[in-house]
Amino acid sequence: MYITKQTRLKIKLNSILMLCLFIVSAALLAWFTYKNSVAYDWTATGRHTLSDASIEILSKMPEKIQIISYARETPFLRSSIKKFVGKYQRYKANIVLTFVNPDTSPDEARNLGITVDGEIIVRYKGRSEHLKTDSEQVFANTLKRLLRNQERWIAFVEGHGERNALSASKDDLGGWANNLLKEGYRIQPINLVETKVIPDNAKILIIAGPTNNYLSNEVEIILNHIDNGGNLLWLHEPGSLYNLDKLAEKLSIEFQKGIIIDTVGQEIGIKDPTITFITKSLYQAHPITKDFDFVTLFPMAAAIKLIKSDEWNAKPILNTGKHTWSETGKLEGEIELNIDNEIQGPLTLGLSLQRNIEVDENNELVKKEQRIVVLGDGDFLSNTYFSNNGNGELGTRMINWLSNDDDFILIPSKTIMDAQLKTPFLILGILGIGFLFLAPIVLVSIGILIQIRRKKQ
Repeated sequence: MYITKQTRLKIKLNSILMLCLFIVSAALLAWFTYKNSVAYDWTATGRHTLSDASIEILSKMPEKIQIISYARETPFLRSSIKKFVGKYQRYKANIVLTFVNPDTSPDEARNLGITVDGEIIVRYKGRSEHLKTDSEQVFANTLKRLLRNQERWIAFVEGHGERNALSASKDDLGGWANNLLKEGYRIQPINLVETKVIPDNAKILIIAGPTNNYLSNEVEIILNHIDNGGNLLWLHEPGSLYNLDKLAEKLSIEFQKGIIIDTVGQEIGIKDPTITFITKSLYQAHPITKDFDFVTLFPMAAAIKLIKSDEWNAKPILNTGKHTWSETGKLEGEIELNIDNEIQGPLTLGLSLQRNIEVDENNELVKKEQRIVVLGDGDFLSNTYFSNNGNGELGTRMINWLSNDDDFILIPSKTIMDAQLKTPFLILGILGIGFLFLAPIVLVSIGILIQIRRKKQ
């Protein structure tokens, strides 16, 4: 067959035209993809898609969200963070992600309290929150906290040898308090002799293990705080109440004599029986301990006894095991339970108190729910122990509940399902025979037919 010059020219022009059309189509597709980011999640659990709860929060945040990640220049780490933030950027375009290398900006990282490679600071409308994990639930709750209009102040009572919220000493609470600051709380130590009143903006009052007596007028200030619907975290240590007997009476509680002895520690190599171990099975049904799987440690703790009251709705948070007891004797030598005068476990180590109350706010009666948490130990949140297992997290959960933040979003984790293909044996046999025998036969047959056709031509 003879091909003319004119035919050759037409073929070339058609080829050029098809190439141009391909390039233009590819360019248009790229532009459309850039302008209209569309992604489809084909995973069975939808693990690459935001939950409706997260999307709803984003819809309430019209302003720019700035995300700064203090991550070293590790490709995998930065890529993982980009992928995580990208899920949110698909729903909200004005989320800006910036990376800062903590190794090249050490002063900045240190001043901001950066402790984890990849730690994120989320900023919105002049407020900021720290984020140490790329969990959707944690991030959603972080955004929710940033939406708050009011600052949440925590007042730490001082002046009686209480644990100091601003100190790095081993017995004080500086480490835990620093975590609370990162959660968006504001901390204010108060001396009741000087202030003579608990500030109205104090969301929570904390009494953390006093070692000296309170004055009568100071006790009255605390009782007025309770009468006015104020929330309280009371971290009691074994021994004296230091003139806070009226507070215990107001709350309808008693602290049992002695120190809790827990022998389970000996099974895991911890010889000190005065350290109480609380595991998953010992956490009671409560918003504070919901889905809380960590072990918590309580050194030198006291048990709490609840006196029946129609005023308070009391619920245990932490109970000890059956192998524990309140030791009233000397803590030396081999310590054994004296059934005659010592109380055997289970014992209540922490409990919550709630009641509905009407309070006067600006000459108007307002109904509110009052919340109080009482624990027979404060050591567990000290700088020595708060970072052990779940101690610090439990303390933060208590504060969140006391500040009425128990409505945190609970987003089920989207786990990767088993990717193993499970096929019946009969089907596997048919597929095996097909690939081993039928497929080659079909291919060979097609080849033979093609050869026969060529010979006929």
